[in-house]
Amino acid sequence: MDSNINNSNINKTVKQPYSLPIIALVGLCGTGKSEACAYLAAQGYTLIYFGGTVVEEVQRRGLSVNPENERLVREELRKTYGMAAMAHINLPKINTLLSEGKAIAIDGLYSMCELDMLRSELNERLQLLAIHAPKNLRYQRLKNRSIRPMTAQQVNERDTLEVLHLDKAGPIALADAHIVNDGDKNDLYVQLSKRFEELCIK
Repeated sequence: MDSNINNSNINKTVKQPYSLPIIALVGLCGTGKSEACAYLAAQGYTLIYFGGTVVEEVQRRGLSVNPENERLVREELRKTYGMAAMAHINLPKINTLLSEGKAIAIDGLYSMCELDMLRSELNERLQLLAIHAPKNLRYQRLKNRSIRPMTAQQVNERDTLEVLHLDKAGPIALADAHIVNDGDKNDLYVQLSKRFEELCIK
């Protein structure tokens, strides 16, 4: 991380976790959510990855971890627990971390049902941060990533699946703050620092 970024306000606040919002990062694939999560982790946040719930279940069943098996398990969990499945499964972990005074960031919140469940439990302390990026830039990022690269067609198919079947568009549209991640990492960090302070003020 660039040492020129002014994180003084963030670092000062993290010393008192209960004053912090619980930040849920939302956005389509390739927008930079993982990089944003790494940034928040560096500020003292404990990360909860909703997608990790799916990966753990895939592994528990002895299946290969790949997009197809993850999709099948994700959809099965939602059939069992409803569209708020990931929130339902992870709420005990969130409450435990809160009881320990931890600052929390959530990656992988998808549906309006998940958002509604978390809001009912966490109230306005939950703040959504949406990250956007131009589609051509997302194509490039996802094509070049070392782990599970994707073609443009696969990106389009995933976007359609997530918007139409996983109800992902609602939380993105209703986010409390928005970032357009179309620059380098330092630009993203600067934007995150600014938005973070705005969310803490609420």
